[in-house]
This record gives sequence, structure tokens and C-alpha cells, in this order.
Amino acid sequence: MVSSPDAEAGRVAERYRRFAAEEAPGRSDLYEEWASGVAADTDTQLLLARIPADRRQPPLVFAVTRMLGAAEGGYAAWAQWLAANIDEVAAECVARGLQTNEPLRCAALLPALSLIDGPIALLEVGASAGLCLYPDRYSYRYENGQDLDPAGGPSPVVLRSGARGLPRLRLPEVVWRAGIDLAPLDAASDIDRRFLTSLVWPGEQGRRERIVAALDVVRGEPPTLMSGDATADGILAELAAEAPGDAALVVTTPGVLPHIARAGRMQLCNHIDAVRSARPGTHWLSIDPPGLHDRWGADAASWPGFVLGMDERALAVVDPLGAWVEWRAPDVGARR
Repeated sequence: MVSSPDAEAGRVAERYRRFAAEEAPGRSDLYEEWASGVAADTDTQLLLARIPADRRQPPLVFAVTRMLGAAEGGYAAWAQWLAANIDEVAAECVARGLQTNEPLRCAALLPALSLIDGPIALLEVGASAGLCLYPDRYSYRYENGQDLDPAGGPSPVVLRSGARGLPRLRLPEVVWRAGIDLAPLDAASDIDRRFLTSLVWPGEQGRRERIVAALDVVRGEPPTLMSGDATADGILAELAAEAPGDAALVVTTPGVLPHIARAGRMQLCNHIDAVRSARPGTHWLSIDPPGLHDRWGADAASWPGFVLGMDERALAVVDPLGAWVEWRAPDVGARR
């Protein structure tokens, strides 16, 4: 049964009201204003109701409008711009998805990568433009005093992260990097770069500059990016088979699993298990909400924040975007 426009507009109103109350405060004053405006504006609700429900999330709609030229001003001007450009906005929202690609996540992954003897072949599921495939090319500044730079000197991408109880860190030796995404972004494409930077919320200091610098790193040495659904049979195994045999294969899923429906999530986990069985010595690193699955053990389900897990072990509580790391596996310190 197809919902009426008024019913869909009501769903838009509730979604944007919730976003304005629960997600935007403290992170983006502008997005809070825009979402509050939508929640109180029937005309704009009806416009946004033209966009499929799974493509009208506030962060996606707001990013697309900014990418297409909407000014970062008050709600009234934004709503007027949207009304004049709704067809183009709807088309872009359908064509794109939330592909936040935050290189700072590498600061959360690095403690686990430090436990793995190299060389490493890195394969990321949900890679977007591949910015998290270059942990060896970035500089790190942890609050506990551990500073790391690539062998050639400080990187233009400097990742600053809070830290507590970390093991001794080292940069990995990455000899192969590849990713899978439903719609990979090209670090050399002007439109893809503009979209990725538009996904940064107004008010997030330094994040856009960090992403631009990481895009330049990736553009200089592009990874292998496969367009496909990693939950489908054979896709992950096909790409994993291309990794050099003398490298330790490391499959990463940093923050992607929550965006996959439960059935697909279970299929993906099974595909990762199959790759690990077929290629002994393969590791799986993930950043997930506690309780999302049972792979990291029962204790991790009650941890605050997100969980950094490797293979069958929970290692640390982390910020989902890498802003801080609290190590919780003191008996895991030897490199393996």
C-alpha cells in the first residue's frame, strides 16, 4: 500500500525533528536550525517526501544541497533554494548514499594493526574513496605522547587522538590496498571530492581540511576499488584472492556493519570467516557498536562507545570516528 503525500510528509517531519533534538546539538548549529525548520514546515516536508525514504536522511539531504550550491545560511534561504532545485536534489540523493570517509578512524585501527607482523595486504569493506586504506601514510599524535610519522617524514595528514593504555605502536608496512563499496568514490574526481567534503557537517573544525589532505594522498597512489555488494557470494573472496601471497591479509570493516541490514551483516561475517579459513593468517579488524554481534565476546556488549575488535577478541573502546582510544586488552601486547 502506497502512503499518501501527507503521511510521508509526517514521517519527514518526525525524522527531522528527531535529528534536530538528538543528533545535531553540539555538533552543528546550522544543521540543527535546518532540521528544526523542516520539522515545522509542511511545504518543505512535502518536497522531501518525493525522495525515497532510505535516501532522505538529514545528513545526506543537507550534504547534497551544499554540494549542489546551497549557501550555509539561515533556514528560510535554504528552504527557498531547495524548492527551486528539488528535482536535482532528489536525483542526487537517489544516486548517492552516506559515505562518510574519515581518515581519523586509522588512529583507532592503528593499535590493532601494530599487533600484526607485516608486510600487510589491506582490504576494506565499505571503502568509499579509500581514505582508511593508508594508515602507513599518515602522521599520528596521541595524547599519551606516542607520535608516529611515515619513514619519509611528517605527513600532510596529521591524526590527533585521545589515548589511554595503548600498547607500543608502529606504522604498518602496507604493500597492497583494496576496497569494496556499493559506489566507490574517486579521489581524483572533482564531483566526488566535493560530495565527500560536503558530508562534513558545518561546525566540525579541521575535518574538511583533513579529508582533503587524505584525498590528495590517495589520488597520488590510487588503491584497487571494486564496485559491488560485499554481502553477495564470491565478491569478497574474489578481491581477497588478488592480495599478494607473501603478505598478511587484513580485512577491515570500520563502522560499516551498522549500515547493513542484519541478514546481510550475517552473510558478510560468514564471507569474512570463509576468507580467513581459505587463507590462514588472515586477520579481521572492525569498529562496531557494542552488542551489534557476538564476535567480540559477551563482555564487550556492555562497553561504552564503539568496540575495536580483531579476529575473535575485543581490544579497545573507541570513538567511532577515531577521536579517542581506550585500550582494554592488557594481556594482548605481543605482536602476532
